[in-house]
Amino acid sequence: MTKPSDDTTIPTMPSRRRMLALSAAVTLTSFELAGQRVWAGGRFPKPASALAEPPICHATVDHIAPQGAPRELKLTWNANAICTVGVPVADQRGLFAKHNLKVELINFGGSTDQLLEAIASGKADAGIGMALRWLKPLEQGFDVRITTATHGGCMRLLTDASSDITGITGLKGKTVGVTDLAAPDKNFFSIMAAKAGVDPVREIEWRAFPADLLPVALQRGDIHAFTQGDPLGWIARDRDNLRQIATNLDGEYAHRACCVLGIRGKLIQEDRVTAAALTQALIEAQDWVMANTDEAAAIFAPFAPKAKPEQLAAMLRSHTHNHHPAGAELTREVGLYIRDLKDISVIKPSTDPDRFAARVTADVLSV
Repeated sequence: MTKPSDDTTIPTMPSRRRMLALSAAVTLTSFELAGQRVWAGGRFPKPASALAEPPICHATVDHIAPQGAPRELKLTWNANAICTVGVPVADQRGLFAKHNLKVELINFGGSTDQLLEAIASGKADAGIGMALRWLKPLEQGFDVRITTATHGGCMRLLTDASSDITGITGLKGKTVGVTDLAAPDKNFFSIMAAKAGVDPVREIEWRAFPADLLPVALQRGDIHAFTQGDPLGWIARDRDNLRQIATNLDGEYAHRACCVLGIRGKLIQEDRVTAAALTQALIEAQDWVMANTDEAAAIFAPFAPKAKPEQLAAMLRSHTHNHHPAGAELTREVGLYIRDLKDISVIKPSTDPDRFAARVTADVLSV
């Protein structure tokens, strides 16, 4: 495993003159958004009120690109999860090419540790994943930095329509099915249970099943509820007339992203413009998804043959693909998740959330 040195701080952004020399062209555009100034991808400090309830739409840089021949990169993603829709969109809509990138897409099916090891060791350059799955392995010191989030939403807690479980507190004393015991949805709904006064370790039994068998286990009575991400969670809910107890956009999480882009720390250090270009291309892809849900659903449809295109479009509209924090806002959201994971004994009690969040994030878009 590739670990960072004792000094885990990412070097500061090159000077503006250096940035321009490395970039093909960075168009500097200034405009007002949510009462604050945003300029060429840089974000001025936000007032406390803005941090309490951040807007879900952000400005983007017009153009960031490395000079010369297209920069070749390997990007890992999970083609089974619709939350990664921005990846094929960026590829097919030419957004990678726009930023002078030639991106090889790798559909990665291994464990999170293997994924982060692949990125940290240079077998891949970057990857898309779930914050609530990545943060525990990142605590070990993988040389991977999160540069942006891509969206919020996509995790669902479901039960039978006739169940007496009508809210999170109803999980007390119940058995809940998950795809694995480190799944991000298992972590998220454990956090919600803890906030509702239910001990997710002692008062809920979690049982792992293959994803396709979770609805079957519910029908057989092996479990009382289950958690699952889209598209399978949405499909099961509609097909089996299940009750949706909660999602990861409820309450305080309505303005919290769940999926993130991680880039090899050494790449950020040695070629920050390329890291910024990849980050920007995926942010633009998320905005395109939000504005063109039907077309985005059509692009993703070959990867989800069990779902109808109209179902995929409905899923995308239920997510917040225009919520893609970077910089200080990203670090703040990651820090909140770290605190949540400490509360359910996933992150070590001794871990400082602010220092950890600063170590595993990198602001590559600031000028």
